[in-house]
Amino acid sequence: MHLIQDMKNIAARRFPLCELILYPSLVQGKDAAPEIIRGVRYFDRHKSVDLIIIGRGGGSIEDLWAFNDEALARTVYDCETPVISAVGHEIDFTIADFVADLRAPTPSAAAELIFPDARDVRERICKISEDIQINMHDRLGICYNEKAECAQRWNAVTPQTICAARETVLKAK
Repeated sequence: MHLIQDMKNIAARRFPLCELILYPSLVQGKDAAPEIIRGVRYFDRHKSVDLIIIGRGGGSIEDLWAFNDEALARTVYDCETPVISAVGHEIDFTIADFVADLRAPTPSAAAELIFPDARDVRERICKISEDIQINMHDRLGICYNEKAECAQRWNAVTPQTICAARETVLKAK
């Protein structure tokens, strides 16, 4: 539960608009791998999430063994939804790490990787807004100049100028 709270805290700090959806599952023992598989398949089938994190805190190799399960590895590999493996501590490796789309050294590190910093997002949005304003100003300036040129040409075309131009052409023949 501690790692779930850590991930919630990181999500709330970095990007409060995000939503964490949990799939309750054992993460160690003989029944863990089938439960994790059900969770991965559930999220992948329902397309209700942008990505899936499978993970747990550290422990002995026996504690982490569910993440070495072949059926779980195949499920993660076949998953259409991106999967991050965040099992154990930095020094721990499982088969799930090698078939996932991304390996995070810890569940907390996974949260840091996936949730953008809201300040960075705000800065990017402000920059995009500035760029849009500059581009719109430039485009409006171009349109204004084109309109002015068209108005000049239109004003230059009067019945008198048309007749004078035709008269010049007739005189030249």
